[in-house]
Amino acid sequence: MALLRFAVFRFLTMLATLVVVSVLVFLIITLPPGDYLSNQINELRATGQSAGIAKAEFLRAEYSLDQPLYKQYLIWAGFMPGPHGFAGLLQGEFGWSFEFDKPVADLVGGALWMTILVNLAAVLFIYAVALPLGILAAAKSKTWIDYTSAFVGYLGLATPNFLLALILFYYGNRYLNLPIGGLMDPQYEGQPMSFGKMKSVLIHLIIPTFVIGTSGAAAMMQRLRANLLDELGKPYVETARAKGMSEPRMLTKYPLRVAFNPFVADIGTLLPSLISGSVLVSVVLGLQTIGPLLLTALKSQDLFLSAFVLMFVALLTLIGTLVSDLLLALLDPRIRFGGRER
Repeated sequence: MALLRFAVFRFLTMLATLVVVSVLVFLIITLPPGDYLSNQINELRATGQSAGIAKAEFLRAEYSLDQPLYKQYLIWAGFMPGPHGFAGLLQGEFGWSFEFDKPVADLVGGALWMTILVNLAAVLFIYAVALPLGILAAAKSKTWIDYTSAFVGYLGLATPNFLLALILFYYGNRYLNLPIGGLMDPQYEGQPMSFGKMKSVLIHLIIPTFVIGTSGAAAMMQRLRANLLDELGKPYVETARAKGMSEPRMLTKYPLRVAFNPFVADIGTLLPSLISGSVLVSVVLGLQTIGPLLLTALKSQDLFLSAFVLMFVALLTLIGTLVSDLLLALLDPRIRFGGRER
C-alpha cells in the first residue's frame, strides 16, 4: 500500500513537471527572433512573390502564430481552443512541420519507434556490460583484471561516438559484412513481422547499439566500481568476513545492494542522454531517428517539430526517473514512502 501511494505521488509529480517543462520548451524555442514562416515571408517579399506570402500568412493564422505568445502556448498544449477547437498535445495533435510541409505526427511516427528501439537496445547493452565488469573490477581490485577493465573503460570514454561509428561503418561492413543504415533490409519494409525480418532488425542493431552504448557502459562501469570499492572498505564488510561469510555471498548480500543505488538512479538520465548523444551517430550511420529531425528543425526554426521532439525527450526523462524511483524504493528499504519508513 505504501508503494502504491509512493507511485501515485510520483506519477502526479511527473505530470506537473511535464506541464512546467512544456512551458519552458515553448518559451526557449520562441526566444530567438522570428520563426520559419516569418523568415519565409521576408524572403518572399524580397523577391515579390505575393502568392507565397498569402499562403504563409494563411498558415500563421491557421496555427495561431499571429496570436500573443501565451495564447500560442495554450493552443499548442491543448488547454485553449484554436481555429479548429481543442487540437493540441493533450488531444494528440502535434502541429504542422513547415520545413517538411506535413503533419508532425506523420513525420515522426516511424522515427519515434526507431529511436525507442535503438536506445532500448543501447540501454540493455550498457547494463549487460557495465554490471559484470564493474563488479569484477571492484572484487579483483589492483589486479590485471582491474587494470584491463579500467583501460577498456577509459578507452570507451575517450573515443568519440561519431569516430567509432565511422570506424565500424568501414571495418564492420568490409570484414564482417554487417549492414549499415536503416533498421532492416529494404525488402522487409512494410512487411509483416517474420523470422527473416526479425533477424534483419537484430543484425542492423549491432553497430548502432555498440556505438551508442560504449561511452555509457564505460562511465557506468567506472561509477559502479568506485561505489563498490567504497563499500568494501567499510567495517561491516570486515565483520562479515570475520564471521566466515563467503566472499560471493557477502558481496551480493550487502555492499552490492548499496552500491547499486546510483546504478539504478542513472535510468532517469540515461535514455535522454543517449538520444541527445546519438544525433551525430544517427547522421553518420544513416539512422532515421528523431536526432537528425531535431537538428533540422532547430536550424530552420520549425516550431512545432522541434517542440514535439524536445517534449518527447523530456517525457523519456520523467518516465526514466519514475522507473528509477520505484526500483530504488524496492531495492533500498530506507527509501521513504509518502513520508513514512517502509
